[in-house]
Order: sequence, then structure tokens, then C-alpha cells
Amino acid sequence: MKKLLFILLTSIWLILNIACDDNKQIDTHIDKAYHSKQSDIQVVDVGKVIKVLEDDTKGSRHQRFLVKLPSNLTILIAHNIDLAPRVANLKAGDTIEFNGEYEWNNKGGVIHWTHHDPRKKHKDGWLKHNGVIYQ
Repeated sequence: MKKLLFILLTSIWLILNIACDDNKQIDTHIDKAYHSKQSDIQVVDVGKVIKVLEDDTKGSRHQRFLVKLPSNLTILIAHNIDLAPRVANLKAGDTIEFNGEYEWNNKGGVIHWTHHDPRKKHKDGWLKHNGVIYQ
């Protein structure tokens, strides 16, 4: 019985450590891009919305909001609402998962391409809020 309990606890410990390492890799991907001033990098991550901004209505319309990553880096997400649905009921404090393209700037960077590409030339991105995927 003690051996079975030891194996069970060891397995749980390994699973948790692997999951934490995966999160660190995802999180540091954007941090590395920011610190090395890299752009055009497809990223997947999660963060907390800290401020919902007014829509950008010049050219293609974009829903815009600031997100703080677990590393404390703040990024802007610019979500094209001419190609994808607006994220409903988004507010400060909400958790948002995202898949998009990172572009460097000195304020932390911008995530865009969080939608499907109707021309099928760019990798599709998405946002996930309250269990709903916006693409």
C-alpha cells in the first residue's frame, strides 16, 4: 500500500512539474521576443486584462485591450473585429487566452492576427474568454 501511495504521489509531482515547465516556456517566449526586440512570432499565452481601450476604427476595426502576462510584461491585444466577433463582456480583471502574432514595441508589444485568415496565407489565431473562442 505504501509503495502504491509513493508511486501515485510521485506521478502527481511529475505531472505538476511538467505542466509548470510548459507554462514557463510559453510565458518566456514572449519575454524573450520583447527583450531581443523580435517581431512576427506566433505565440500562445494567457494573461489578465488590465484595461479595455476604445476600438481602433481607422482602417480595419480592432477591439483593443491591455493584458498583463504572468511575467508582469504588459502587452496590447488588437483583435480585428471586421474578421472575427468582438470578445463579449470583456472587462478589467478577466483572464484571456490568446494565439496570435507578436510584434515588438518599447511598451511591451502588440498581439494581432487573433482571428482566422480568410486568404489562408497566415496562421489562424484566436482569443478565448470565459470558455468561448473568438476567431
